[in-house]
Amino acid sequence: MIEHWWPWIVILVAGFLATDIWRWLGVLVGHRLKEDSEALHYVRAIATALVMAVTAKLVVFPSGTLAHSPLWLRLGALGIGFVAFLLTGQKVGVGIAVSLILLAAGLYGLGV
Repeated sequence: MIEHWWPWIVILVAGFLATDIWRWLGVLVGHRLKEDSEALHYVRAIATALVMAVTAKLVVFPSGTLAHSPLWLRLGALGIGFVAFLLTGQKVGVGIAVSLILLAAGLYGLGV
């Protein structure tokens, strides 16, 4: 019976060690950090850079249906969505919604 479950147990333990333990350590250590500390500024900068790198990769080197869309459409939707984000007082939801609507409309118009 245990032979059937051991791969799942290994996955759970490895998943916990790889992610959750670091989250708990962050909670334990993070409460001592001041919001304006250099360490927190550094962590925010790295997190922002990682998110932007993934976004850039998805826009410039997409996969699936998006790979069949022209680069100008992807960059245009991203740029106009960013402008909408700035004009609405940095509301992330608005920027994402505008970008998605423009991208969907462009894909529909191109017949992709």
